Amino acid sequence: MLELTHTTKTHDENRQGEALEFAPTGKSDGRKLYIESYGCQMNFSDSEIVASILIDKGFETTKDYKEADVVFINTCSIRENAEQRVRNRLKEFESAKAKNPGMVVGVLGCMAERLKAKFLEEEKLVDVVVGPDAYRDLPNLIEKVDDGNKAVNVLLSREETYADISPVRLNSNGVSAFISIMRGCDNMCSFCVVPFTRGRERSRDTHSIVKEAQDLFDAGYREVTLLGQNVDSYKYTPKVEEGEEPAKTVNFANLLELVAQVSPDLRIRFSTSHPKDITDEVLYAIGRYENICKYIHLPVQSGNSRVLELMNRTYDREWYMERVEAIRRIIPECAISTDVITGFCTETEEEHQETLSMMDFVKYDFAYMFAYSERPGTLAAKRYADDIPEDVKKRRLTEVVNKQQEHSLERIQQYVGKVHKVLIEGFSKRSDQDYCGRNDQNTMVVFPVDTRFKVGDYVHVLGESCTSATLIGRIVE
Repeated sequence: MLELTHTTKTHDENRQGEALEFAPTGKSDGRKLYIESYGCQMNFSDSEIVASILIDKGFETTKDYKEADVVFINTCSIRENAEQRVRNRLKEFESAKAKNPGMVVGVLGCMAERLKAKFLEEEKLVDVVVGPDAYRDLPNLIEKVDDGNKAVNVLLSREETYADISPVRLNSNGVSAFISIMRGCDNMCSFCVVPFTRGRERSRDTHSIVKEAQDLFDAGYREVTLLGQNVDSYKYTPKVEEGEEPAKTVNFANLLELVAQVSPDLRIRFSTSHPKDITDEVLYAIGRYENICKYIHLPVQSGNSRVLELMNRTYDREWYMERVEAIRRIIPECAISTDVITGFCTETEEEHQETLSMMDFVKYDFAYMFAYSERPGTLAAKRYADDIPEDVKKRRLTEVVNKQQEHSLERIQQYVGKVHKVLIEGFSKRSDQDYCGRNDQNTMVVFPVDTRFKVGDYVHVLGESCTSATLIGRIVE
C-alpha cells in the first residue's frame, strides 16, 4: 500500500493507534479506561462518545494500557492491513491481562460488527464485542464481564445518532473538534464494508448539532469539522405535534449555513462529500460564508465509467467532471482532494489511463491512493473475481502516486507569494520555534513563533516557499 498522507483527511496515518486521555473529572471511582482508535475520523469521534459514556459512570482515562481496568480498541474494517494491526495489538494486550486477570478487553467499532464470532472464539483474550450503534450499552456489558460472562452487542440501529451525548474531547488541541452529523451509509459501493458495519443512514437532530458547535465555540474552539460517511445526503425533518404545520426539512446546505452563523470566528470544515449528491446549493453556501473553508474532499475512486459502474458509485466520468467544473465555477479558490483505488476487478490498462487523465483534469491538491484490497462480505467480493495481479496493482498505484506528487507540488506552489488566513493549531512537529496551522484550502502552513500570538488565534501568513505537502512562511500584519 502506498499513500500520500495528509493529516486532516478522512484517514489520518499519524493518529492510527492513538491512545486517548482526558483530564480527571474528580468524580472517578478509581476505575481506569484505556481506549485506542484505528481508521477514519468517525472512529476517533466515536471513541470520544465512548469515553463520555464511561466517564459518566465513574471511569477516568489513562494512556498506559498496563494500568487500565478496561482496555478498548476501536477498529476499522476498510482495509486488510487495519484488521491485521488490531490482531497484533490484541496479542500485546494478552501479556498485560495475564498479570491482571480482572482486566476487561473489548473490541469496538466496525471490525467488532463484522467479526463478532471470530473475536470471541479465536481471540480468547476478548471479553466484550460492541458495534458502533451499541455504545450506550457499554456499562451494562462491562458489568456482565465482571460477573464472569462474555458480552456482545453488535445490533445496528435505524435511530441511534448519540445526539444527546456531549463527547469528551480527547487528545484535543483545544482549537479544532469533530462534530458527527449523521451515522451509517445508504450507498452500497461494491468495495466497501461500511453499510454492513455501520448500518443505514440517519441524520442527527439539527438543533443538537448547532448547539454542540455553539458550546465548542464558547469553550474556546475555533474550528469544527462536520463528519458523516456522506455529508451531502444529510436530511433532518424536525418532529411536530399533531395538528401543527409540517416542519421544513433541513438539508446539508441549510445545516452548513446554520453552523456558520454560530460565529464568523468559528471555521467550518466537513467530510466526506459524495459526487452524486453534492449540489450547487451546497457550493453556493460555501461561497457565501468566509468561515466555511474552501476545501472539498470528493472521492473519485476511478476515472473510468465502466469501473465506476462495477464499483456501484452511481455516477459516471462525465458527471464527476461536471461537478468539478461547478466547484471551479462557483468557488474558484476551492481545493479538491480525492480517494483513488487502482486495480479494481477487471480494470484494463486503458481504464487505468482514464484515472490518470482524470487526475490531470482535476489536479487534486491531496489524494489518498490504494491498491484494491478485497473485503469479505462486500458486493465486489461476492460478484467479481479479484483478478488483477498484485504487481500490476502496485505498478498502477505507483503511477497514480507519482502523478499526484506532481499535482500536489503544482497546486501548493500557487500559494507562494500570497497571504493566507491561518488558525494556529499548535507547534510544528519539528520545532517548538515554529507554529503550524492550515489555510482555507486545508494546506498545512508552518511559520516562526511570534509571541504576540498564541494557539487558537487567527494570523495572516505570507507563503514564502513550499514542499509538496507544506507551505512555509511568516506572519505579516
